[in-house]
Amino acid sequence: MMSSILTLLVIWAIIVACFLALLAYKAQLQRYEEDQLFLNDEVESTEHQEQNEIVRKVNKIAPFVKVFGIAAAVMTVCIVGIYTYDAWQHLTH
Repeated sequence: MMSSILTLLVIWAIIVACFLALLAYKAQLQRYEEDQLFLNDEVESTEHQEQNEIVRKVNKIAPFVKVFGIAAAVMTVCIVGIYTYDAWQHLTH
C-alpha cells in the first residue's frame, strides 16, 4: 500500500509543479495587462494589438490551469483518503 502512495505522491508532485508553473506564467503575462486603455489614433493600433495578444495568451492557457488545478485537488483528496484508510486499517487490526 505504501508503494502506491509513493507513486501517487510522485505523480501529484509533477501535476502540482506544472500547475504552479502555469500560474507563474499567467501572472507574468497579466503583469503587463492594462485594465483600461486610453488610446490615440497613432498609438491605438500598437497598444491595442499588444493588449489583445496578452489576452489571447491568457485565454489560451486558462483551460490548462483549470485542468491541472482540478487534477491536483483530486490527487490530494485521493492521497489523503488512501493514507487515512491505510492508517485506519492498521489501527483496527
